[in-house]
Amino acid sequence: MARRRRRAHRQRRDRAADAAVSGPATAPAAVVPRRSALLVWGVALSAYVAAVFHRSSLGVTGVDAAHRFDINASALATFTVAQLAVYAAMQVPVGVLLDRFGSRRLLIAGSALMVAGQLCFALATDVRLAVAARILVGLGDAMTFISVLRIVAFWFPGRRNPMLTQLTGTLGQLGAVLGAVPLVALLHRVGWTPAFLVAAAVGATVLLMVVAAVRDTPHRDTAAKSAPTLATVRRRLVAAWAQPGTRLGLWTHFVTQFSGAVFALLWGYPFLVQGQGLTPTAAASLLTLMTVATLLSGPVVAHLCARHPLRRSVLVFAVTGATAVVWAAVLAWPGRAPGWLLVTLVLVLAVNGPGSVIGFDYARTFNPVSRIGSAIGIVNVGGFVASIVLVLAVGVVLDLATPAGRSTPDLAAFRWAFAVQYALWALGAVQVLRWRNAARRHQAAERVRAAAAPVSAAIS
Repeated sequence: MARRRRRAHRQRRDRAADAAVSGPATAPAAVVPRRSALLVWGVALSAYVAAVFHRSSLGVTGVDAAHRFDINASALATFTVAQLAVYAAMQVPVGVLLDRFGSRRLLIAGSALMVAGQLCFALATDVRLAVAARILVGLGDAMTFISVLRIVAFWFPGRRNPMLTQLTGTLGQLGAVLGAVPLVALLHRVGWTPAFLVAAAVGATVLLMVVAAVRDTPHRDTAAKSAPTLATVRRRLVAAWAQPGTRLGLWTHFVTQFSGAVFALLWGYPFLVQGQGLTPTAAASLLTLMTVATLLSGPVVAHLCARHPLRRSVLVFAVTGATAVVWAAVLAWPGRAPGWLLVTLVLVLAVNGPGSVIGFDYARTFNPVSRIGSAIGIVNVGGFVASIVLVLAVGVVLDLATPAGRSTPDLAAFRWAFAVQYALWALGAVQVLRWRNAARRHQAAERVRAAAAPVSAAIS
């Protein structure tokens, strides 16, 4: 008897989990050839890998960029801020365009913009042209990730979405591997212009692959439909924003992403070289280790989200709390941190990326597929706004805290600069709690309405 009760309880729990994982955002039910789906996703994923490569190419070349353009830390931060600001500002407009025109067109446009940006960056000797080049990279980057997630929603069944969404975000970090040790080695061997011309050539190759292989949807009837009107897309955007689960995803992305992103994109390499006294090769190796750890931790996070969808916020707080604790140990350590502690730091920061992808899983769970682009665009704003704030704040504090007469920041300046993170973590944690409760209330109200609907129909 007790065994039957336990079995019945497990069945009810599994049904609830299946409903939470599938959500309303399931793709059309027609059978899709597995090889075709994997081919389209694989090529679209290569576009995201290239986007991460272009995005992170400044992170390990920041010291060289400062020398090339003869700028200080605050001015160097404007390169990344310009790139991230465009990325964040374009997320909602790109989400609207994505729902209207589809993934293929946006991936082609985004890849072309990033190639143009890297070409400009390769040839730039003026700061203004270099900033314009990073803006082009940010604009193209903004069109890529959410386009790939929309392809996942259309080409794969709902039960596979959490794993494939996480794999997309995780495998995309291979681009950061290419943008670390190989790019640094190429830069020091052949120089600035040839290195970034090679980066542009990589992007051009991926662009041709996207043109040849990517399609928006496997369902010809869906593809044949005319694009929705702007008024329709605008209504979908408003509906996505009104959904508490979308805002829960936004703040989840905010609180989990910024520390690892800023470390990888700009300030990690100077912190390790100038603050901790590592060699450039050792610092680049730590950034590569961070990327490899991201690749390994992503599937684990995806499995936990799929297995325990009603406990995703617990995972969000675990990632955030662990990051804050390890940073506290590094910043409070007397003198330079030991190697094992720096390794621990990059391993914990590696989980930030997979943790932030939970925000997109919330967007997919709480929104129908027709507005998935708008919802994902809203979510993607969160982490990049936080990253912009932190990039700027670190640059300003470094300039203020660097002792007079020094050309580079010392360890004390880096400690003050990275302490700014705690204000962002506090804000994000409060908002995640707020919108998690709102999403739960909304779900409960939806269940009550769904249960009452058949009774009302029978009475009428």
